[in-house]
Amino acid sequence: MKSGFFIVLALTVFSYVSQAQTTKTGVVVIGNGNSAVGAGIQSAVSGVKTTLILSTQDFQLSALGNSQASGIEGEILKRIKGNAGQVLVDYSTVGTVVRSWTDTLKNLTVIRGAGLLKIKRSGSGWNIELTGGKIIKAGVLVNADRTGTVSNALQLPKVPLQWKPFNYDDYLYRASVASGYILSGGSASFLLMDKLMLPGQENLIVLNPDQESFVAGQAAGATAAYAVFFKTKISLANLKLIQGELLNYKLSLAPFADVNNADSNWKDIQVIGLSGFLKAEISNGTAYFRPDQEVLSVEIKEPVKSYYYKAQIWFDDHKEEKMTINNTLKMISYVAGLSLENTIKEVKKNWKKGYNFSTEYDSDRVITRREFAVLSRYLKPFNVNLDKTGKVVR
Repeated sequence: MKSGFFIVLALTVFSYVSQAQTTKTGVVVIGNGNSAVGAGIQSAVSGVKTTLILSTQDFQLSALGNSQASGIEGEILKRIKGNAGQVLVDYSTVGTVVRSWTDTLKNLTVIRGAGLLKIKRSGSGWNIELTGGKIIKAGVLVNADRTGTVSNALQLPKVPLQWKPFNYDDYLYRASVASGYILSGGSASFLLMDKLMLPGQENLIVLNPDQESFVAGQAAGATAAYAVFFKTKISLANLKLIQGELLNYKLSLAPFADVNNADSNWKDIQVIGLSGFLKAEISNGTAYFRPDQEVLSVEIKEPVKSYYYKAQIWFDDHKEEKMTINNTLKMISYVAGLSLENTIKEVKKNWKKGYNFSTEYDSDRVITRREFAVLSRYLKPFNVNLDKTGKVVR
């Protein structure tokens, strides 16, 4: 997997205090299930020293298949030889792959069979005492414990259900940090970063034990690592940077069942999904992007206008029902302040090899949703500032 936006922190420092071995780490994750592993791996690959504490001698993982496979879960499937199209993978096979993977991550330390004696806050971070005299000092704690031990020790309230059905009733889908958990038989769901936090509990990230998943854990791990690297509170975490980190590690933030992360245009389609320029068709609890469908002016006009002032002028002057490739490039060039001639030249050059389109370039042809998503990178919708509710900030 790629290197993320976090760089490796200083090496773990070891000291001895009153006969106890004290280890300093950036993020500590407590738990032994899918959520804990997702958090531990993502925090480590994001470049932050991470300690994963198991109360048992080995992971206790669930079979895959409770989420659309992407990110870490997709990588696990990729590492299982001959499983390109398999949906359900048993827990034993998953455990073998996870053990092999975690053993090779230089930023991840796994402590097995650890008994938790005491856990308390230490300044802005955490102090965790384990059986055997080991003490872990960490900046951020991720509670993925399914036994209730951590919650009882810290007197935490019950973690509410964290996943929401994916819909367009408001703009919250733009603030998604994970997607695809199966709710009521469908995968059209998403997770908000705020749902990983408890009011008044700084530098603590919680995962609901009743909704175990690698995808939620991965979002938690990126959020925790961000706070440690930038030496800030998790409540001040930058949503865009965390979304960008998760996309770099192939985690789907929009739950499009018909475009997986093996698709060469996956990231562009994800960005368009977060912007809402092209909305999914949601049927029986499943979201479909329909990448080969034609783009109608009516479906993109209002969303694009809400992002860019200049788009309002352009659409007022252009009343065509469908968006051709030529009209799309004219709109993009006008809104982004680009030379139309140079943009057309560059798009033609990259059409096949750069964008991996199987279609032919024909300026008069109606553009497909896949093509529109890729060409929209010239508009840079991901760079537009949003508030926590997903509304555009002017």
